[in-house]
Amino acid sequence: QVQLVESGGGLVQPGGSLRLSCEASEFILDYYAWFRQAPGKEREGVSCINSSDGSTYYTDSVKGRFTISRDNAKNTVYLQMNSLKPEDTAVYSCATAAFWGGRSWYDEGAYGAWGQGTQVTVSS
Repeated sequence: QVQLVESGGGLVQPGGSLRLSCEASEFILDYYAWFRQAPGKEREGVSCINSSDGSTYYTDSVKGRFTISRDNAKNTVYLQMNSLKPEDTAVYSCATAAFWGGRSWYDEGAYGAWGQGTQVTVSS
């Protein structure tokens, strides 16, 4: 099974930036997604990328602020987060899937392998 390891989380002031990384043990699956879960809230899909053709997907609240990308040579997917807001505070996890099986990209049930998560805190 593919192993995923996230890094890059931390504490940042509102308006600041962070770049999260998700390194996969092998890049054999097509879809790599970032999810986040804030305290007391359900996990939500943030962004997804197809590692083969580069197509990307974003939830509305991060469009224009976050950018997902991949480096196939490094088996790594990135999430560049700019103009961070306090409401972006959450544990961010990456996940991967070969296909969505009729589900939406933001449906966590579509993904079979998950990383352990990295904390992002946006606070002054």
